Amino acid sequence: MTEGSVRKAVFPVAGLGTRFLPATKAIPKELLPVLDRPVLQWVVEEAREAGIEEFIFVTARGKEAIADHFDAHPPLEETLATKGKDALLAAVRAASIPAGKAVFVRQDAPKGLGHAIACAREAVGDEPFAVLLPDMLMRARPGCLAGMMRLHERTGGGIIAVEQVPREEVFKYGVVALDESSGEAMRITGMVEKPPVEEAPSDFIISGRYILPAEIFSHLEQTAPGAGGEIQITDAMQRAIDAGEPYHAYHFTGETYDCGGKTGFLMANIAFGLADAEIREDLAAFMRGMLPE
Repeated sequence: MTEGSVRKAVFPVAGLGTRFLPATKAIPKELLPVLDRPVLQWVVEEAREAGIEEFIFVTARGKEAIADHFDAHPPLEETLATKGKDALLAAVRAASIPAGKAVFVRQDAPKGLGHAIACAREAVGDEPFAVLLPDMLMRARPGCLAGMMRLHERTGGGIIAVEQVPREEVFKYGVVALDESSGEAMRITGMVEKPPVEEAPSDFIISGRYILPAEIFSHLEQTAPGAGGEIQITDAMQRAIDAGEPYHAYHFTGETYDCGGKTGFLMANIAFGLADAEIREDLAAFMRGMLPE
């Protein structure tokens, strides 16, 4: 079974970034850099690689710099061209989203991920769409969303990226229950948010990438506030599963960095730095010098 191709992606970027204050007092946390580009740009590039054509950003007050970052910058481009800085010019142009392909909608208050996704309903319309959490920087070739797209072409319905973690860590995450008899395309039969270890249905956790059918918006309308008094997307997806709608797990086996916290953000910078041929040797030498004898 297949359904319409996925052309649109939603990026929930309305968070306050309190874990990075005071750095995020005036700069959106999504624009903090990992190596030479903002975290959000890395995530947008993952979406582009997967074939996404339209980019929907769910923002909030004080996030105007996100639109500026993805806009063209003719004066800067002219300066770089005049000075012959061709590589930088190409990088700046590559960061831009073509006119008419970026949509910015406001979330009026932090009411949960489900509420943020619901805010994008008019921009999404009646077609399947992707959701990429910008805090989760996922690295693989091909990217996580590209792999999810291939699975979606086979199965249709909803696709949730999952990762396997040590059993003792499942209490930190949303965890899925799986029908493992369904083969490589594992059918999701349920999900629970941060369960006690002994009650977790599996050791597969939800990891920040989704492909959702447009029907999810109807389920979000009927979803009451849950954990933390917020509208949770996991609750809406559980409603969809209970209604018999197909959801499958995409087992992501690349590298994931939670850039919503300081440790994950620093780890991402180190990992991406070590992968950069220009600075790899200097960075590795510095790190070796920091280690105790």
